[in-house]
Amino acid sequence: MQGRLLEVEIDAPALRGNPLGDPDRRLVLTYVPPGGASSLPAVYFLHGFSGSARSWTNVSLFQPTVPERLDALVAAGAIPPVVGVFPDGATALGGTQWTNAPAVGRYQDYVAEDVVRAVERELGTLSRREARAIVGKSSGGYGALCMGRDRPDVFAHLACHSGDAYFEYCYLPDLPKAAGALVAAKDAATWLADARRRAAETKLGGGDHPVLNMIAMGAHYAPDPSAPLGLALPLDLPSGRIRPEAWERWLAHDPVRFVPGALAAYRRLATVFVDCGTRDEYHLRWGARMIVDALRAGGVEVVHEEFEDGHGGINYRYDASLRLIAPRLARG
Repeated sequence: MQGRLLEVEIDAPALRGNPLGDPDRRLVLTYVPPGGASSLPAVYFLHGFSGSARSWTNVSLFQPTVPERLDALVAAGAIPPVVGVFPDGATALGGTQWTNAPAVGRYQDYVAEDVVRAVERELGTLSRREARAIVGKSSGGYGALCMGRDRPDVFAHLACHSGDAYFEYCYLPDLPKAAGALVAAKDAATWLADARRRAAETKLGGGDHPVLNMIAMGAHYAPDPSAPLGLALPLDLPSGRIRPEAWERWLAHDPVRFVPGALAAYRRLATVFVDCGTRDEYHLRWGARMIVDALRAGGVEVVHEEFEDGHGGINYRYDASLRLIAPRLARG
């Protein structure tokens, strides 16, 4: 790399006292191009579920990491220099949707306030919304859509790669899988404690992800202080029947539902990019199409792309969003 990767630890008041007891001092990985970060715009990257700040540096055979791709684009002159910011959203439930969730913590405020403030103070990046972009994949893509809805005062550019959307397609198929594992446990908290024990001793199994995902999504979409882990599962156990009252609470957080009611916020954005794979294993292609249709019907200019690929191993797609966004970021 011609640029540098820096590890910055920041205090996050937004996460202080969070209900999961997760740390409020967090690592933020930053990419600084040659010449330094002062007076440059910044792109904030939100990782997916089960990720962390350091997961952006995980190496796959023959494939550059996202920071390496960002560095290569800058070095080649394909995009003007930008600072890359990679905050940490790991939680005791496996991850965050990057929202303010009562059962998880204020992760949207953490990024939009704590991380932005620390980066601009420590690195000297531009403190203007027009000089900030928010991008992410999967849960990070969902978080980017929520950030565009709630914090257009902070970010003027948005990219959603394979973001969680149209919950009937992306979550419902996993619910019976999760029910099969949970029915043998006393409750979700008991299952989670056992999963952590197994992960510490060996590793999580392939069948654990649907359960962990359902627990974490329930914490974000249907908090319930009276229930184990403070969340409402959308399933009745042991019958496995969907609980309509809980499921409706989940659906209220579906971008397909909330985007049409937030068009005024999205119209404030200078850039909106949405993509997905045509073979996405969570069927997110269709939710992406519905979101794009709603945005365009509301007068929002959207760049929409589809790739002949699935949900994983898609770091190369950031090249497309960065080529679009980086030249549009405010400078000077």
